[in-house]
Amino acid sequence: MNTAELFFEPKDRLRMTLPEDRSYLTVVPKWASPISHPSRYLCLLDGKGTEIMLLPDLDSVSPLARQALETEIQRRYLTSMIHKITHAKVEFGATYWHVITERGERELVTQSLQENAQWLSDVHLVLLDVDGNRFEIANINELDPKSKQYLEAIL
Repeated sequence: MNTAELFFEPKDRLRMTLPEDRSYLTVVPKWASPISHPSRYLCLLDGKGTEIMLLPDLDSVSPLARQALETEIQRRYLTSMIHKITHAKVEFGATYWHVITERGERELVTQSLQENAQWLSDVHLVLLDVDGNRFEIANINELDPKSKQYLEAIL
């Protein structure tokens, strides 16, 4: 078990202290393969994006560290479910979307849809915007006809 101590100080900044008296003032957890291995291989980065360590999973840390990581991961990997696409257009390689989610209306921008549009099945789509936010369409067949038109025209 990894004995890294992870905690929030101040309340919105994840920090880490290692047993060999090494501390990191900012820790950013990122899944190495969030689509293919959604709960394995968690990379901990420092504030500059340099890898500190790779954890095989959340079971490899103490319960308190796990709780801190789960809180930060939930914040970082928040996913909105798209219910409707009200507008979408492509300009200069970027796709501009106006959608309705369970959290209300949102505007998002995606770059390179080959990399940032992931099909999890024939009908399940995940979009990753330029800010790292995730937007899901659980079943494209359940979209209204106009939403399907936008999606078909862009993808």
